[in-house]
Amino acid sequence: MASPPSALFEAVPATTPTTRVAALNDAFRRTFVGGQVVETAGVRALGERDRISLLLAVRRDEGFDPSNDPHGEHDFGTVEVGGERCFWKIDYYDRTLSRASPDPADPGITTRVLTIMLAEEY
Repeated sequence: MASPPSALFEAVPATTPTTRVAALNDAFRRTFVGGQVVETAGVRALGERDRISLLLAVRRDEGFDPSNDPHGEHDFGTVEVGGERCFWKIDYYDRTLSRASPDPADPGITTRVLTIMLAEEY
Protein backbone atom coordinates (compact mmCIF):
# COMPACT_ATOMS: atom_id res chain seq x y z
CA MET A 1 0.00 0.00 0.00
CA ALA A 2 1.27 3.47 -0.82
CA SER A 3 2.38 5.81 1.90
CA PRO A 4 -0.18 8.31 3.24
CA PRO A 5 -0.12 11.90 1.97
CA SER A 6 2.77 13.81 3.43
CA ALA A 7 2.73 17.23 5.05
CA LEU A 8 4.53 18.35 1.91
CA PHE A 9 1.44 17.52 -0.16
CA GLU A 10 -0.95 19.02 2.36
CA ALA A 11 0.97 22.32 2.21
CA VAL A 12 0.39 22.72 -1.55
CA PRO A 13 -2.03 25.61 -2.01
CA ALA A 14 -5.41 25.01 -3.62
CA THR A 15 -5.70 27.14 -6.73
CA THR A 16 -7.20 25.67 -9.87
CA PRO A 17 -7.30 21.86 -10.05
CA THR A 18 -4.70 21.88 -12.84
CA THR A 19 -2.22 24.12 -11.03
CA ARG A 20 -2.70 22.06 -7.86
CA VAL A 21 -1.99 18.84 -9.77
CA ALA A 22 1.14 20.44 -11.26
CA ALA A 23 2.31 21.61 -7.83
CA LEU A 24 1.64 18.17 -6.31
CA ASN A 25 3.51 16.50 -9.18
CA ASP A 26 6.45 18.88 -8.78
CA ALA A 27 6.59 18.27 -5.01
CA PHE A 28 6.56 14.50 -5.50
CA ARG A 29 9.06 14.50 -8.37
CA ARG A 30 11.51 16.77 -6.53
CA THR A 31 11.45 14.72 -3.32
CA PHE A 32 10.22 11.22 -4.27
CA VAL A 33 8.06 11.50 -1.13
CA GLY A 34 4.35 10.67 -1.09
CA GLY A 35 4.10 8.12 -3.88
CA GLN A 36 5.99 5.34 -5.60
CA VAL A 37 8.99 5.56 -7.92
CA VAL A 38 9.37 2.80 -10.51
CA GLU A 39 12.54 2.30 -12.53
CA THR A 40 12.44 0.13 -15.64
CA ALA A 41 14.90 -2.70 -16.21
CA GLY A 42 16.96 -0.47 -18.51
CA VAL A 43 17.31 2.20 -15.83
CA ARG A 44 18.20 -0.39 -13.18
CA ALA A 45 20.89 -1.77 -15.54
CA LEU A 46 22.66 1.59 -15.83
CA GLY A 47 25.92 2.01 -13.99
CA GLU A 48 25.50 3.48 -10.51
CA ARG A 49 26.88 6.88 -11.50
CA ASP A 50 24.53 7.22 -14.51
CA ARG A 51 21.55 5.95 -12.52
CA ILE A 52 22.13 8.49 -9.75
CA SER A 53 22.63 11.24 -12.34
CA LEU A 54 19.36 10.24 -13.99
CA LEU A 55 17.41 10.34 -10.71
CA LEU A 56 18.86 13.78 -9.96
CA ALA A 57 18.02 15.01 -13.48
CA VAL A 58 14.40 13.90 -13.04
CA ARG A 59 14.20 15.67 -9.68
CA ARG A 60 15.63 18.88 -11.18
CA ASP A 61 13.69 18.88 -14.47
CA GLU A 62 11.89 22.18 -14.98
CA GLY A 63 11.60 22.19 -18.77
CA PHE A 64 7.84 22.66 -19.03
CA ASP A 65 6.15 24.68 -21.74
CA PRO A 66 2.93 24.35 -23.76
CA SER A 67 4.64 22.21 -26.42
CA ASN A 68 5.71 19.46 -23.99
CA ASP A 69 3.16 20.00 -21.21
CA PRO A 70 -0.11 20.78 -23.04
CA HIS A 71 -2.32 20.07 -20.01
CA GLY A 72 -0.12 22.00 -17.58
CA GLU A 73 0.16 19.11 -15.10
CA HIS A 74 3.97 18.64 -15.12
CA ASP A 75 3.39 14.89 -15.47
CA PHE A 76 5.93 14.00 -18.18
CA GLY A 77 9.48 14.95 -19.05
CA THR A 78 12.54 14.09 -21.07
CA VAL A 79 16.08 14.25 -19.70
CA GLU A 80 19.44 13.13 -21.04
CA VAL A 81 22.12 11.51 -18.93
CA GLY A 82 25.37 9.94 -20.13
CA GLY A 83 24.21 10.15 -23.72
CA GLU A 84 20.98 8.29 -22.90
CA ARG A 85 17.64 9.96 -23.59
CA CYS A 86 15.23 9.11 -20.79
CA PHE A 87 11.57 9.75 -20.04
CA TRP A 88 9.73 10.13 -16.77
CA LYS A 89 5.96 9.98 -16.33
CA ILE A 90 3.63 10.48 -13.36
CA ASP A 91 0.36 8.55 -13.29
CA TYR A 92 -2.46 8.90 -10.76
CA TYR A 93 -4.01 5.91 -9.04
CA ASP A 94 -6.47 5.43 -6.22
CA ARG A 95 -4.99 4.57 -2.81
CA THR A 96 -5.17 0.82 -3.53
CA LEU A 97 -3.39 1.18 -6.89
CA SER A 98 -6.22 -0.75 -8.52
CA ARG A 99 -7.65 2.00 -10.76
CA ALA A 100 -7.19 5.59 -11.82
CA SER A 101 -7.63 8.26 -9.18
CA PRO A 102 -11.00 10.00 -9.40
CA ASP A 103 -9.31 13.31 -8.46
CA PRO A 104 -5.53 13.73 -8.93
CA ALA A 105 -5.76 17.13 -7.20
CA ASP A 106 -6.67 15.39 -3.92
CA PRO A 107 -3.62 13.70 -2.36
CA GLY A 108 -5.86 12.05 0.22
CA ILE A 109 -7.31 9.73 -2.42
CA THR A 110 -4.45 9.68 -4.94
CA THR A 111 -1.22 7.73 -5.11
CA ARG A 112 1.27 9.15 -7.58
CA VAL A 113 3.47 6.68 -9.45
CA LEU A 114 6.57 8.07 -11.14
CA THR A 115 8.00 5.78 -13.83
CA ILE A 116 11.52 6.46 -15.10
CA MET A 117 12.59 4.72 -18.31
CA LEU A 118 15.09 4.81 -21.13
CA ALA A 119 13.53 6.29 -24.28
CA GLU A 120 14.19 3.01 -26.09
CA GLU A 121 11.95 1.21 -23.57
CA TYR A 122 8.91 3.31 -24.45
